[in-house]
Amino acid sequence: MMRLVINTIYLRQLRWPRWRLSGLSTLALLVGVLVALPVAAVISHVLAAGTSDTWSHLSATVLPDYIWSTIWLCLGVGVGTALMGVGAAWLVTRYDFPLRGVMEWALVLPLAVPGYVMAYTYTDLLQFVGPVQTALRDTFGWTRADYWFPDVRSLGGAVVLFTLVLYPSVYMLARTSFVERSAGLLEVGGSLGLGSWGSFWRVALPLARPAIAAGVALALMETLADFGAVSYFGVQTFTTGIYRAWFSLGDRVAAAQLATALLGFVILVLAFERLSRGRARFHDTSLRRNSYRGRRLGGWRAMLLIVACSIPLIAGFLLPAGILLEMAITEGDAQFGERFFELSRNSVTVAGLTAVIAVVLAVTLGYASRLRASWLVRGVHRLAGLGYALPGTVIAVGVLIPVSRFDNMLTNWLSQNFGWDSGLVITGGLTGLVYACVVRFLTPAVQSVDAGLQKITPSMDNAARSLGLTPSQTLRRVHFPLLRGSLLTAGLLVFIDVMKELPATLVMRPFNFDTLATQAYTLASDERLAEASTSALAIVVVGLLPMIFLSREIAKARQGQSR
Repeated sequence: MMRLVINTIYLRQLRWPRWRLSGLSTLALLVGVLVALPVAAVISHVLAAGTSDTWSHLSATVLPDYIWSTIWLCLGVGVGTALMGVGAAWLVTRYDFPLRGVMEWALVLPLAVPGYVMAYTYTDLLQFVGPVQTALRDTFGWTRADYWFPDVRSLGGAVVLFTLVLYPSVYMLARTSFVERSAGLLEVGGSLGLGSWGSFWRVALPLARPAIAAGVALALMETLADFGAVSYFGVQTFTTGIYRAWFSLGDRVAAAQLATALLGFVILVLAFERLSRGRARFHDTSLRRNSYRGRRLGGWRAMLLIVACSIPLIAGFLLPAGILLEMAITEGDAQFGERFFELSRNSVTVAGLTAVIAVVLAVTLGYASRLRASWLVRGVHRLAGLGYALPGTVIAVGVLIPVSRFDNMLTNWLSQNFGWDSGLVITGGLTGLVYACVVRFLTPAVQSVDAGLQKITPSMDNAARSLGLTPSQTLRRVHFPLLRGSLLTAGLLVFIDVMKELPATLVMRPFNFDTLATQAYTLASDERLAEASTSALAIVVVGLLPMIFLSREIAKARQGQSR
């Protein structure tokens, strides 16, 4: 009888991978194809046409500037976000000081400020006729030739701007990793004579390296894809070149070639992120789930930590939000009212749908890669995340090329077979816009889910399999409880990114469908910054509510794991 039971379990283990894993892998491949389709449509423009005169002109004139500006921008932002994000995450997890609970979620707030809005506000603050330089001249009686002031509209200004806006991507993932490390690891390090810095360099940092690398990669891809801030600052990058070739010169082939070159930078970033991990795998196998409460500090040391945590918060959120609030109160948009409730509803609807779909697809891709890491599944898994570095307009056009053809075929089929003149079902509604946003912002969800899955030891999968659980049961009963914080982090990143998304929304939005981002851009592009401040401030306010809620949910999830 015992032999029969053992043989039955063994046969179940043999049969389970044969049909279950192949079905999940097929679903992951289908998801990857749908997400990678717009990217393939853009690349097809390069393969379908030869070298254009515009490309030859760009190669001989501005292409070297694009390359060097992009390289220096990525280096500066990568170092800046890593230092600021990891440093802030370590301070709020390692030490216990007054206002620590507030700082833990407040340091995420710069994510709610769009990069182009930050560029407008800091330019207004620091330009020659701005309040800072005007106060300096009035105080010391200086003239223009008596002092030097750094130019905010420069490559260095862009590096500082993106660092302030994007460091929360590193902070959130690093903090999640630091919090999920069991108390025993740091206590063992302390018993071996490691102080705060020793515990950081030799225990916490190596274990958090996958999460930190993922956060830096997200920041770099967002930097590569940005158009509004670099264009306003006059920094020549591949993104500005794409827009110039596409809209000013009217050469889509040259724009697609530049987009392909930009995609090469993204591949290098992702390859660097993978190589930085090497063959190492980091799993927390301790049964102790008590969170590390941190070393209690008071007096001047606590004040020093409060100041250190306040600097990125003030520079990245409070100061620009205060400038926007002052503009909105003193001048603002005269049309503020019911119209803005409609704009807010539209923005939240698109962002919420995109966040949910992106997290579901990220779990599908990540879990399929975990169960069957074939070269095809891994390749599609990586390819699905490349859209994050392409400009939103390029993604939108890549969506329009295949989807509009399918949409026309669907409309004709419905009209011929059912007599239903439905119009454009996909591109004429929210489906096309949400599809473009999912392609654009799937990478943050994939990176967050991957970081969470890598911290779950494979022995848990083997244990669930030995108990007869199917892959779906293992995912639901074992992985989901452990991934709750990572899934909420992924949803938060995607939601805030879509709230700020501008180029894809301008191209893919249905008729008479506006969002807060399009309203702010329309007014700011007409140099009506005071009026645009109302819409920009509304983006920040609407984005704050889910950020605070999800941040608290993440904290509850960590507390639940520590019990």
